[in-house]
Amino acid sequence: MIRAQGLTKIYSDKERGEFKAAENISFECEPGSVFGLLGPNGAGKTTTLRMLATLIKPTRGTATINGFDIVKEARKVRENIGFMTGETAIYDRLTAREMIRYFGQLFGLEKEKLDQRIEAILDLLDMRHFADKRNDKLSTGMRQKVSIARTIVHDPPCLILDEPTTGLDVLTSKTIVDFIHQAREMGKSVLFSTHIMSEAERLCDQIAIIHNGHILAIGSIEELKTKAQAHTLEDMFINMVNQTEIDGTDEAHH
Repeated sequence: MIRAQGLTKIYSDKERGEFKAAENISFECEPGSVFGLLGPNGAGKTTTLRMLATLIKPTRGTATINGFDIVKEARKVRENIGFMTGETAIYDRLTAREMIRYFGQLFGLEKEKLDQRIEAILDLLDMRHFADKRNDKLSTGMRQKVSIARTIVHDPPCLILDEPTTGLDVLTSKTIVDFIHQAREMGKSVLFSTHIMSEAERLCDQIAIIHNGHILAIGSIEELKTKAQAHTLEDMFINMVNQTEIDGTDEAHH
């Protein structure tokens, strides 16, 4: 379970003064479901996910990951999440297998358990045919599988994926999409951010529309399309953003 309550991040800048990158972000992501944060670049998606992953501290508000507080119990939170972005780096001089092992050791997995996890992941992601090749010799799709493998080596119950398909071709993106489906079937809580409407439509059980650091609406895609009187997800998104700007406010509507 991922639960955010009033998460807010304010940055101070000498020229601009205070800038609210995310304000009053609240939602829940249940086990066995995919919750999508849908919004354009700069909407506050990455800031929100980085707070949940304990990479930055919230200015206000709180959140729990699998029952652990992101500020007070940050180490336990990290043990319970797999965090991945489209820019997650892998080490070129290691093989795929060595990369998975290295991150398993960082998480403190004992050798016998780690050996079992590596074998299970190689099967899960169909990696055996390149497991012992150096990462700098792998295709983009293979490298993406290595990135997924290092994210899940400790078998976390919660996954936080920040626009993981950005810049990838269709076939490589499918690797990520298939993995998200698998994670849902395994009962994991998957929090997934994207600005790609078709991805959100294919993957998400619930979505939050985020714009200018605020959540405009939360619900299933069908609920939100009905609410916005729109036939497509794209039309719904545009209608909500336009209405917010017409109203002259970014207050959240539920």
